[in-house]
Amino acid sequence: MPFNESYKRILHRLDYYNYQHGLIVRHLNQGTGWDSHLDKCRRFILKAIEKYHPDTVTVLGSGWLLEVPLAEMTELAGTINLVDIVHPLEVIQQTKNLASVNLLTDDLTGGLIDKIWKETSKMPFLRKLKSLEGIEIPEYTPEYDPGLIISLNLLSQLDVLPVKYLQRKSGIADTELKTLRRDIQRNHIDFLKKHKSVLITDISEIFSDSHGKKEEQKTVVIDLPVGDYREEWIWDFDLSGYDFNRKSSVLNVVGIIF
Repeated sequence: MPFNESYKRILHRLDYYNYQHGLIVRHLNQGTGWDSHLDKCRRFILKAIEKYHPDTVTVLGSGWLLEVPLAEMTELAGTINLVDIVHPLEVIQQTKNLASVNLLTDDLTGGLIDKIWKETSKMPFLRKLKSLEGIEIPEYTPEYDPGLIISLNLLSQLDVLPVKYLQRKSGIADTELKTLRRDIQRNHIDFLKKHKSVLITDISEIFSDSHGKKEEQKTVVIDLPVGDYREEWIWDFDLSGYDFNRKSSVLNVVGIIF
């Protein structure tokens, strides 16, 4: 998908750039707290590469490359595609001299962001979109052979910005937004199941307040396939309580090889 200045403005209005910057700030704020999770992600990815011995590896949601064992991957695969809707400048600099690495810019919702923007923007002044009826959720389809696909901490994030935007800019009921979340996540899984794939995703976040009270919120709202191999671990996401009024949080993470 070609990204012009108009599309970049859409991402700005959806607050994507602040969201992306917030991820690296959160990582730095946690010190070494993310190290175990990042190491588990890298090991899991390498396990899948050793299983399939792919010529091409495509990472969906490559982001800041925190979880990507890029050095090892360049030795094990001929071509590596790093795909995201925006690549940080630091990543562009880091990979510019790596001949086997391609930075590909694409909307991993398959264009849903653009569809939602157009539907909300065409509403008359002081009127809000009331329903998503007629808006089909597209499946992301790359125009190349992706080889082994790695969906990297992406599944739970695909719906976040579109849903938050609709909560601000539309009058769509919460029940319909929940259905949208499920459909976005289900579409992504259906796509992965058509290929040799790796899924790494958080499935829930557990918050703890200063009194020890815990609250769990699902971040993945569909059932995940069993796959050929599966691991689970805890991501110490925000032990300092940086984000949510002194509430610390951990994420339950699942890795699945299809």
